[in-house]
Amino acid sequence: MTLKQINYAIELSHTLNFRRASENLYISQPSLTYQIQTLEEEIGFELFYRSGKGATLTPAGEQFCGNLTHIRDEITRAIESGMNFSSRFKESLNISVPMRSAIYFLPHIMKQFQAEFPHVVLSVKYIYGNERFDTFLRGEEDLIFGLKDSLCHIPNIFIHALFESHIYLVMQKEDPLATLDIVTTKDLEGRRLMIGGGSPTELQKVQQMIVNTIHVDTFTSADHMTTLTNIAAGNGICLSPGFCNDHTGEFVWVPFDTEETMNCVIGSHKDDKREITRRFLEISDEFYQMPAIQL
Repeated sequence: MTLKQINYAIELSHTLNFRRASENLYISQPSLTYQIQTLEEEIGFELFYRSGKGATLTPAGEQFCGNLTHIRDEITRAIESGMNFSSRFKESLNISVPMRSAIYFLPHIMKQFQAEFPHVVLSVKYIYGNERFDTFLRGEEDLIFGLKDSLCHIPNIFIHALFESHIYLVMQKEDPLATLDIVTTKDLEGRRLMIGGGSPTELQKVQQMIVNTIHVDTFTSADHMTTLTNIAAGNGICLSPGFCNDHTGEFVWVPFDTEETMNCVIGSHKDDKREITRRFLEISDEFYQMPAIQL
């Protein structure tokens, strides 16, 4: 199987028309037909049903072409990475982060790091969920941001403390609670509180304490972005770690009256003794020691 055949199969799976696909690929229709037939013979099953009206994906073809799209994306990233290295960079440092706001000072850290190590490509990947742990364990990422409790069980990992994240109530600007300096449990009486969404253990404790203490209408949300969408629609309020705050000003984040905090850390591989890794962690420390913002 060649990259050319992969591209041909993906294009045909999108258009489901040999003539249109061949035009989009700038090849003749017989050439496209031949390449698809050759590919099907190689893999041992049909990708498309042919008819006078065009083509439709077989069940196996639908799954296979979906996988081909992921393969092509990986090949493209590998080629782009190779081009970067061949033209400028000699080393790489890869960091996995669940969301852009997680490391508030990341742009500043990157700028200083790249000034000191112009020969190193610093790659940031935003990966949500357990896939982040898998990519780190496979060695695809050198550094991983997360909560201490979620990372400490990973084998052969070095945990580097970064900052303590506090808990905030998130709401619309027009909400009466938005004028407060700090929100208490009593202030939430009778409100609709969104919970769930992969909440950290510390946050779940606070949510449960509220439910057990006062009357609130709870609504389970799938994830943080869904929760923010519901807040924007006026469907409720939520408690959130400060590291989720993207500081766009769309919502009001008021500190919640609790002693619960979350230990935010960066994990590295224990056998990674490189200077670039050590220095990245040092630069991160330097920025988070500044009292510029509470997270």
